[in-house]
Parts: sequence; structure tokens; C-alpha cells
Amino acid sequence: MRDVANVSGSLRARLALTLIGGAAGLAILLFFVVRSYAAQIAQQGQDRILDASVTSILDAASLRDGVVEVDFPYAAFAILSTEEDDRVFYAIHQDGVLLSGYENLPQHPFDGGQRGHVTTEIRGDAIRVVSGGRTLVEADTRTHVTVSVAQTQDALQQTLNRISRNVAYFGVGFFFLSVLVASWATSTTIRPLERLTTSITKRGPKDLSPVGQPVPMEMGPLVTSLNNLMARLDTSLQQSEDFIAEAAHRVRTPLATVRSHAETTLQRVEREDNRQALRAMVRAIDESSRAAGQLLDHAMITFRADHLEREELDLVVLAQDLVIRLTPVAEMKDIALTVISAPEVKTTGDPILLQNALRNLIDNALKYSPVESEILIRVAAEPYPMVVVEDEGPGFPKGQITTLAARFSRGDNAKGIIGSGLGLTIAQDVAAAHGGALSLENREEGGACVTFSL
Repeated sequence: MRDVANVSGSLRARLALTLIGGAAGLAILLFFVVRSYAAQIAQQGQDRILDASVTSILDAASLRDGVVEVDFPYAAFAILSTEEDDRVFYAIHQDGVLLSGYENLPQHPFDGGQRGHVTTEIRGDAIRVVSGGRTLVEADTRTHVTVSVAQTQDALQQTLNRISRNVAYFGVGFFFLSVLVASWATSTTIRPLERLTTSITKRGPKDLSPVGQPVPMEMGPLVTSLNNLMARLDTSLQQSEDFIAEAAHRVRTPLATVRSHAETTLQRVEREDNRQALRAMVRAIDESSRAAGQLLDHAMITFRADHLEREELDLVVLAQDLVIRLTPVAEMKDIALTVISAPEVKTTGDPILLQNALRNLIDNALKYSPVESEILIRVAAEPYPMVVVEDEGPGFPKGQITTLAARFSRGDNAKGIIGSGLGLTIAQDVAAAHGGALSLENREEGGACVTFSL
């Protein structure tokens, strides 16, 4: 079973969202900055026009016989005309006393000619007021005249709205352009990582060579760590393979020697109690040898399962070869091994693992089959390559079929029969490594039926 990576979000999505979010924030900031700057410039333009109007009126003011006279110039109000027909208000004060105009219009205190600018409301409309003053002198008379000119801001607001729309259009266009740039930048940035992933994915199961293709500087530590990991893994796998081969040799050879000596001694001993002890010794050696062999076989299968050495083979030839090898064992119990198959059943798989699995299935059938019985080995290609092993033994214990393929699991009918509980486990693991399955059932006429499918 392969572990699924603990995925937390997408690097591509994070990078794209960061770039797009930054572009959106920049577009919004740009909108408010440009609109604020445009409002400031437009307001300054209106203030300059109002200043000119105030200056024109002040220049037209004169003092005669102590009376202030103002001959309104036409240009004083003509320059305030707009497309929106903004209303204009004015007020003229002499020493704080209203001479002409709107009395509700704010009056800027006289301060030596400095202009005052203020935004307020009149009759519910926002207005911009500019005030200025002048000192008039005649003989012994000295008086101060202040002039305030105000204008509504409908035209200014329309101008700002038009600028805001244009800036908004520009911001939206900038945002969509930024999305395209972000997508391109994200793809360009992620592409080296995708190439590395593809390169690793396409490798064969035994290809643990270091990654040699150029990578960006930021990916250097990752690739270095990956190369170190593959080097350690390659060393570990080689050591595991050597250990399994060495262990198989060192365990099986001494046990075979001890068994040979025990059988030789059994032929020379005449006392029955000694003979029984030697038979028990031989049996224990057989059990130990079989258990050790199957444990090593299982370790070998676990080692090879993730990197099968596949090659094209014929299941019929494989089954017939196993029957030839196991016939001497079958003849000791007068058991007939019969292969029923098509002329050939071609498939692709690891021949060592497949041979190991089928040998365990046939060996199990031999152990549980009664004397003078028959074991059928059916090899079929449809609906998928499979080998079915049927015997005439007691069959599988009811209620335990689903657990018999578990490691070291043996049925209730296994008492007195040499075994380690790994035969079906090995066959099941080999089937799973080849994408197949192992199925156990009892025959209606009696006996067990095991289906090994690829």
C-alpha cells in the first residue's frame, strides 16, 4: 500500500493568489491615490478662478467721500461659468458690515490681504468660498473691505466622477493584465519543479541514480537532499538483498545438514524410544527449515514487490515445471498432480515471485490432500490470467476463510501438519504486487479451491 502525500494547499495557487491579491490591492490603492490627487488639482483650479474673481471685485472697489463704491466687472462672474451652471454667491463687507450680497455667506476675517478658502454648505448645497480683503484710504479716512465669492461644486463633482470612471477602467484593465502576468509568472516559476517531478516519476523502480538536470538555486537544497536520500536507499536495498540471500544460505544449509545426520542416525538406532525422539527431531527440523524458508521468501517478496523484475512468461510452462519438481513429493502420498490448461497463457510478471507463490499453493494442497487423491491445477487466460489449485482435502474451516491469508494464520484443521502460516500470505502478496488477487473457497464435492489471479 502506497502512502498518500500529506498535501496542504497548492504552491501554484498560493503564488498566483499572492500575485493577484497584490495586483488587486495595488489597483485599489492606485484608484484612491489618483482620485485624491485629481480632486486636489481640480479644487486648486476652482480656487484659482475664485481668487481671480475676488481680485477683480477688490480692484473695482473705491472710496469716495467716505463711501465704498464697487463697479462690478463683467469678467468677475463670467469666469465662474461652468457646463453644469453652478450657482455663484458673493458678499461685500465694509469693516464687518454687509454692503451687498448674501449675508449667510461666511466672511473671512481681514488679515492684511491673505486669502481664505473654506468649503461649507448653503441651502443644502456644498459650496467653495474664497475670501479676500483690501484697505481703502481717502484723505483722513481709512476703511477695510472684504469680498467673499462662493460657487457650488456640481461641475467639480462631475469632473471627479469622470476621472474616477476612467481611473476605475484603467484599474480593472491593470488588474486583468496583472492576472495574465501572474499566471505566466506562476507557470514559469513552477515549471522547473514540474520537470523534476516528471523526471522522478518516469524513473524505473530500480533507478536510484542522482538527479543531474539543472535546477534553480532555490531548489538546490531539495535536490541535494533527494540525491542523498536515494543514495542511502540504494545502499540499504542492496544490503537488504545481500542479507536475504546470505541468510537463506546460512539458515537452510545447517538445518539440512542436521536433518541428514538425524536421518542417518535414525537408521542405526534400534531402540524404539530413541527412534521416536529422532523422528521428533527430524520433524522439528523440517518445521524450522520450512518456517525459516518461508520467512525469507516473504522478506524477499516484500523487498521485490515495489520494483518487480517483469518479463514475458507463460503460466502454463511455469505450472508444468512446478508439477515436475513436486511430483516426487506427491508420489510419496500417491497424489496425482494434473495440469488442465490452454496451449499457452502469456502474461508479464516477476517469474521468481510467481514461481514462489504457485509453489506455496501446490505445496499447501499436497499437505492437506489425503492419500491416493488428485490435485487439479487449472491455468486460464480469460477473463484474466489465473491459476486455480483444487484438492480433495478437508477444505478451509468455515468462518476462517477470510483470515487464513493473514500472516502466521492457520486453520483449525492444521494440527499435526508442518507449516508456518505464511504460504497463503506469500501468494496473496505476490498477486497484489501484480495487480491481482487471491480467492479462497470450498468445493461443493469437498476440498479446497484457491484462485490466484493477475
